[in-house]
Amino acid sequence: MCFQKKNYRKGGFTFKQFFVAHDRCAMKVGTDGVLLGAWAPVEGVQFALDIGSGSGLIALMLAQRNIALRVDAVELDSDAASQAQENFVESPWAERLKVINQDIISYSQKSPIQYDLIVSNPPYFEPAVACRDEKRDQARYTATLTHDVLLASAKCCLAPRGLFCLVLPYDAGEKMQKMAEGSGWFTAFRVNVSDKPTTDYHRLLLGFQLQEIQTQVTSLALKEECGEYTDEFRKLIQPFYVKY
Repeated sequence: MCFQKKNYRKGGFTFKQFFVAHDRCAMKVGTDGVLLGAWAPVEGVQFALDIGSGSGLIALMLAQRNIALRVDAVELDSDAASQAQENFVESPWAERLKVINQDIISYSQKSPIQYDLIVSNPPYFEPAVACRDEKRDQARYTATLTHDVLLASAKCCLAPRGLFCLVLPYDAGEKMQKMAEGSGWFTAFRVNVSDKPTTDYHRLLLGFQLQEIQTQVTSLALKEECGEYTDEFRKLIQPFYVKY
């Protein structure tokens, strides 16, 4: 996604109702987080958990979409957790947002809350040649948070009728779906995302539940062939992007 340059402020990104500073975070504001934050179902949700929150982008988007929602944001990296806390304090919803600077494995074993909604924009690369930035490695590679561990941690924290939503590259998402369904999860939602109607799918939005349910499969193209955003994608981002 090409973010509008006028939305950028030094070290961050300006949305309609909040600003996300991300200069101390390994992963910056980008398409994946925006997609998940705009799409994850929040109607009727009271408590949400954002696993690997980074700058707090997704938590902020969820808080904007549901004025009764309380969001806990778990983030392992102390610099990112500190920046997320600053972003939360500066937002209109500070009293409903909480940062937890801890790894999700430890947190899930002692979580005091069963969450109605859990979201995550998780690492997706298998461990490989490390890049020079250790924190970026942590955010991008599954060495510190494998997908089976992520699923097990989410299962510990999720309410019986809750929903666990993720965004992943298409191939990684297909593997995650098979892994989830092999470990007691059911796929409630699957959104195949492409850049344009004629291009291959490159992202998957997935929603898992612990109770059997029929899968709703849909597709989303971000842009028309001419390069303009599609009406469907505009509807998702309109509450957030300054241009819309």
